[in-house]
Amino acid sequence: MTSFLNHLTKLYQERVERYRNRPFLKAAMAACALVAVVDGKVSFSQRVRVDQILETLDKLKVYDPHEGVDLFNDFVDRILASPKTGHAKAVEAVQSVAENKDTARMLIRLCLAVSERNGKISMVEQVEIVSLCNLLGIDPSEVNLYSENLHLDAND
Repeated sequence: MTSFLNHLTKLYQERVERYRNRPFLKAAMAACALVAVVDGKVSFSQRVRVDQILETLDKLKVYDPHEGVDLFNDFVDRILASPKTGHAKAVEAVQSVAENKDTARMLIRLCLAVSERNGKISMVEQVEIVSLCNLLGIDPSEVNLYSENLHLDAND
């Protein structure tokens, strides 16, 4: 009987955690999509980074990674199909968690992870990330943007 109750308790706690973290999941996938599509396409390496984020970030481990990938793909498809409304929908998801500065910083770090290829970030992706910083009230220097350690790839 005890193991049955423990199992029910664990299921309940997992459901509560999923419910609590759902806005973060949507915001994370929206932010990653905004950065990934800024140059008009999503690279394989960016998709791999999204998968890695879903599999390693504690707040997102309670979800099936496919659920996160589906959200990411939905945001990407919306942005590519209708840039103005798709972008607005993604920004709305990002803004839903903007009150919490730690969460906002985490979103920016996720964007940096998705955009970084071979230690470099393209100029258009950096501009998008700085825009997200402004939207979230984060100083770009807090997440090492505009630092001498950032290697920009002007060819992208």
